[in-house]
Amino acid sequence: MAREDSVVTPERYAQGFNYPDYMDQIKVNKARFEGFYDGLTLSAEDVSFFKELSQRPNGPAKMMVIGEDWCGDVVRGLPVLARVAEAAGIPISIFPRDSHMDIMNEYLNRGEFLSIPVAVFYTTDHKYICHWIERPAIAIKETGEIEKAIRDENPTIEEREFGQQRRARLAEKAQDWIDATVVELKELLSSSIT
Repeated sequence: MAREDSVVTPERYAQGFNYPDYMDQIKVNKARFEGFYDGLTLSAEDVSFFKELSQRPNGPAKMMVIGEDWCGDVVRGLPVLARVAEAAGIPISIFPRDSHMDIMNEYLNRGEFLSIPVAVFYTTDHKYICHWIERPAIAIKETGEIEKAIRDENPTIEEREFGQQRRARLAEKAQDWIDATVVELKELLSSSIT
């Protein structure tokens, strides 16, 4: 959970990558990132929502993201976060997790997991508003169901084959999970801004 004495000061926030610069330096999955980014257009209603919210005095004025290019949740989720930042008209500052563990340690999932991506929203004067971690709730539920189904269908499946089937089936859910991410971000921001 974010601390009042956060290591992410306004000066530190300014040291992160914007989305184009992050894309320029990634080592893996660049085509997948670009595919998700290019394939996502927020609805006019969503754009209006994020833009209106960002114009409130205590609304989100900037977003920080923690991620890594090798993580499937980041590959799918970071392009959504970039599109939300664009819609809101706010800057995004991206920090690779593995070289910024001090930041990651403030946003451990359930206080113990290094889950990514993490999106943190701040006001104009850098006051913490809220944060979102990893993937939407429906993705957590459906991932478990998919893994169980694969094992039920073939109890003696080898790990390599399990991984291939898991990746293929999870990929089929990507668009639903992208849509759910947008909904969750809207709900989170709505409930966090007074």
